[in-house]
Amino acid sequence: MAVQSNPDQLVGILRDTVVALVRRDGPDLSARQLGVFLTVYLTDGPHTVRGLAAELNVSKPAITRALDRLGELDLARRKVDPMDRRSVIVQRTLKGTAFLRDMRQIMAEAEGAVPSSTASANDPASSEAGRRAS
Repeated sequence: MAVQSNPDQLVGILRDTVVALVRRDGPDLSARQLGVFLTVYLTDGPHTVRGLAAELNVSKPAITRALDRLGELDLARRKVDPMDRRSVIVQRTLKGTAFLRDMRQIMAEAEGAVPSSTASANDPASSEAGRRAS
């Protein structure tokens, strides 16, 4: 049975994951690029620039810029839709699949490192509240 994480734990996992991604050798994605990447890899396709823009509620040029970067890193590729040559389909890549696998591993490790209590020794507000309660 999975244990439900509280919001502070989830934010801690997110922080630890982002820090690990930034520190490691490999792609350093912006929030928008990561949002596009995760949408392509975690939701059923086919994905188009127009569809991603609608789903993420951002402009098509913003999606295009994110896909340009993902393409440079070989994390996703664009292909003209053979059924409608005006449309571009976003495809997953082997390198992108490996990046997602690595990201899942990093998140699992971060989840194990996050304390289960909501009070953190590094959080001055929690430390202050603890001192006042004593």
